[in-house]
Amino acid sequence: MSPRLPGKIALVTGASRGIGYATALALARDGAHVVAVARTVGGLEELDDAIRAAGGSPATLVPLDLKDYDGIARLAAALNERYRRLDILVGNAGILGPLSPLGHVPPKEWDDVIAVNVTANWHFIRTMDPLLRLSDAGRVVFLTSGVGAKPRAYWGPYAISKAALDALARTYAAETMTTNVRVNLLNPGPTRTRMRAAAMPGEDPMSLKTAEPVADKIVELCLPELQETGKLYDFRQGRLVEPG
Repeated sequence: MSPRLPGKIALVTGASRGIGYATALALARDGAHVVAVARTVGGLEELDDAIRAAGGSPATLVPLDLKDYDGIARLAAALNERYRRLDILVGNAGILGPLSPLGHVPPKEWDDVIAVNVTANWHFIRTMDPLLRLSDAGRVVFLTSGVGAKPRAYWGPYAISKAALDALARTYAAETMTTNVRVNLLNPGPTRTRMRAAAMPGEDPMSLKTAEPVADKIVELCLPELQETGKLYDFRQGRLVEPG
């Protein structure tokens, strides 16, 4: 099958492992040039090796802590200088934070969850929006969670951050409705990742789907022919729905 995203510039956060790694590899296999962002240099290098082995173009590796907001701005400036556009933004990176009663959450850990899961994604919107608008089909996908819409006890920081991310994405979708940019959310559901293992330590990981089918669906949401915006793709339902 011919690549569906030849020559597209695709930025993926949290690309060193899990869903981000699988998504970056899937985008590269479909012809995109991947700008891979993560804190872990070794994981980024492993991703680049996998992309090359799959016949993709060498990735642009960006070791970056997403709390380095000036670094996000510098990355946007570098992309503007090199490519003059951005075609795809996948906001995958996120942290679980503490699982404890709200009143017991250390302030530093609360701040970290909000900084990475919400504020960093706003900075990506703020700095990458001009580049996405220069694409003939800018596509944005943010990874969310069902606990954002249906909070559960002791998951406060993570659930609250995902609810805020949902509102952030839907607001951006509304603001870009008349442009070539399309913005959607994806809830992967239970997936065999390191974060899931930390959240559910007693769960058999082999009972969960791998990251690859989730990545394939993210790629579909990045295709130029997709015209839906402001929607949520719920993996368990297998369709786009209204968030909330």
